Amino acid sequence: MRNRLRFVAASALARVGVCFCACVATGAWAGVASGQEALRAKVAAIAAEAKGTVYVACALPGSQLNCDLNPTGRPPMQSVFKLPVVVTALHQIESGKLTLDQKVRFLASDRILPNTHSELQKKYPQGGVNVTVEELMKGAITDSDNVAVDILLRAVGGPKVVTEYITSLGVEGFHLEDGEDGLASGVQVQFNNWFEPVGAVALLERLANNSPLTAEHNELLFGWLEHLNNGAARIPGDLPVGTVVAHKTGSSGTEHGLTYATNDIGLITLPDGRRLAVAVFVTNSHADDAAREAVIAKIARAAYDEAVREDK
Repeated sequence: MRNRLRFVAASALARVGVCFCACVATGAWAGVASGQEALRAKVAAIAAEAKGTVYVACALPGSQLNCDLNPTGRPPMQSVFKLPVVVTALHQIESGKLTLDQKVRFLASDRILPNTHSELQKKYPQGGVNVTVEELMKGAITDSDNVAVDILLRAVGGPKVVTEYITSLGVEGFHLEDGEDGLASGVQVQFNNWFEPVGAVALLERLANNSPLTAEHNELLFGWLEHLNNGAARIPGDLPVGTVVAHKTGSSGTEHGLTYATNDIGLITLPDGRRLAVAVFVTNSHADDAAREAVIAKIARAAYDEAVREDK
């Protein structure tokens, strides 16, 4: 009889323990879910300031962080596409198809006329010079050089090769059809190149946590991404001073008060060393330059604050 009473008591305690653990877990999960709902609501409110359409995704290892807004939409990339092109070039260097010091001819036909954003074209307005692959990659990232990336795109085999390689990494939602010369031919052409925010975040996470590149080439790439000559008011714009951000911007012109693309994708290094991946694309916006960039900065800061809060 005593043994049976002990068994009944133990069973009751076990049920209480299970119930207690389940309740605690459920409560913790509810807290996380509530926090993520609040974050997404905040992101949506910030996005409204763009007076257009905003696409957002973010991800953080070991976290339920969710700041998604139209995460599987297909906004135009503009110069964001330069990052996948450079990643493809680095892969081809590792596979022996290219070398860092290999020289590629800057042909007169590579120029984008009458003018474009290109330090290379400014330096050599007639073309007709040889440029190393490393110089082309660095220019494409740090200066967002339009001519440099088109020469590099030709060297790696064209848009289809880049799309196939990025897809092979397990990154979905990326499509490259035109280089900068093609993009300069008309407003609607830019919509041929698109990157779903979840895909952009997947590429960033792959580079940060399980890179297909060697440590040496990854370090080279991140060195460029952390020292852009533009975009300081975007993802880094509202973060604590000294926060390391590796990012790549993309921008279109403005016609009749409408801006088709103000973009930034990047990795934010948190105080604990983890890297928060964020992608923000602002499309068809009636807001001015400062407002569009502020939207990106505020969304990045909201994601950063939630990531830091979760860690405490």
